[in-house]
Amino acid sequence: MEKDMTKGNPMRLILGFAIPLLLGLVFQQFYSMVDAVIVGHYLGVDALAAVGATGSVNFLIIGFCMGICNGFAIPIAQEFGAKHEGELKKFVANSVWLSVIFAVVITIVVSLLCRPILQLMRTPGNIIDGSYNYIIIIFLGIPVVFLYNMTAAILRSLGDSKTPVVFLVMAAVMNIFLDVFCIVVLPMGVAGAAVATVVSQAVAGLACLIYMRKKFAILKLSKEESRWSWNYGSKLCNMGIPMGLQYSITAIGSVILQSAVNGIDSNAVAAVTAGSKVSMLLVCPFDAMGSTMATYGGQNVGAGDLDRVDKGLKDCCLLGLLYSLIALGAVYLFGKQLLLLFLDAGEVEIIGNASQFLRINALFYFPLALVNIVRFLIQGMGFSKLAVFAGAFEMLARSLAGFLLVPHWGFAAVCFASPLAWIFADAFLIPAFFHVRKKMAAILSRE
Repeated sequence: MEKDMTKGNPMRLILGFAIPLLLGLVFQQFYSMVDAVIVGHYLGVDALAAVGATGSVNFLIIGFCMGICNGFAIPIAQEFGAKHEGELKKFVANSVWLSVIFAVVITIVVSLLCRPILQLMRTPGNIIDGSYNYIIIIFLGIPVVFLYNMTAAILRSLGDSKTPVVFLVMAAVMNIFLDVFCIVVLPMGVAGAAVATVVSQAVAGLACLIYMRKKFAILKLSKEESRWSWNYGSKLCNMGIPMGLQYSITAIGSVILQSAVNGIDSNAVAAVTAGSKVSMLLVCPFDAMGSTMATYGGQNVGAGDLDRVDKGLKDCCLLGLLYSLIALGAVYLFGKQLLLLFLDAGEVEIIGNASQFLRINALFYFPLALVNIVRFLIQGMGFSKLAVFAGAFEMLARSLAGFLLVPHWGFAAVCFASPLAWIFADAFLIPAFFHVRKKMAAILSRE
């Protein structure tokens, strides 16, 4: 069902939109965690490290794809807020054309470069074959990444954050059974975890596509509306490519940092992998808040109401602060128990390092909340190119950690790399929002 976020209590709207998103993200992380749990316990620490060693390059490519899809959805949300149905339909059609083109090109390029990238990242020799077997399948599944993320982004831009979650939950359950079947029954090794992920996401994407074609009359396009347009395509690229680059630029720093971790040993890789899996689950609310503010900002800017944008930002930041404190307490009380999902109790050194990594990151969760909330709001307001610089600041911080700090301070420096990146990004994003707010006010005053 469509949801108009230009009317009503902002806090209530944000919560109502973010909670379904959060459930989807939690399940998404849940089946990612299931991959790691099954790999770690059935295939061992080296296999867990093999999957973990691909994390940053996975984020580099898949994050770019997801960013493009989210960027394509911003003009759709703005036209929905402005009640311009004809324009909305043309943006939807052209986003589909562009998604197909990007999916084919990116799949071919990254599949060919996959092993050289792993070698360049100094992936340890005892895990590089497992890393390749896992990530090549993930990359061959890029078309289904576009299928799910584009259809889900269109639904969210129309105010429906619940339906993509329902199908994602269905995919998560399917992924668990496929993990067990592919890894334990067949057995396919780490490749089985990748196959399970791709197949599950394909099912979720197809379900979203069928649902939105049947249930949303506003998405039923005429032949004329379905045609490719260079004008609409260029506008979508101006939103989507910067948003994708923002993810990728951020991930470049992660790749450099991952290379530094790989240079320590496979035990360090396993510790970061386990700690990151727990942390990624805990920070899902921040991702949900960010996606919510992109839609909220897009619709309200489309409606020309900047006061509602301000109120929404304040309410969402308050939610981010409250949750940051809750997550910090959870890490210090239950962090070790959560790590035991991935690691055997006998791996004392790895568990100790993973606990250190998790606790230090948790101390800086509120700066991470601000990164997501402010960055996505800026993008939703139509300034995707500006938000790219936040990714550049994150890349700079992680690169400094990887090149300068890790060689001197080892694993301790790895623990502070992400917090440093979040602080660098906030130092740019907070002033950037006030600049965007002032510029948008001037634009609206002339209309």
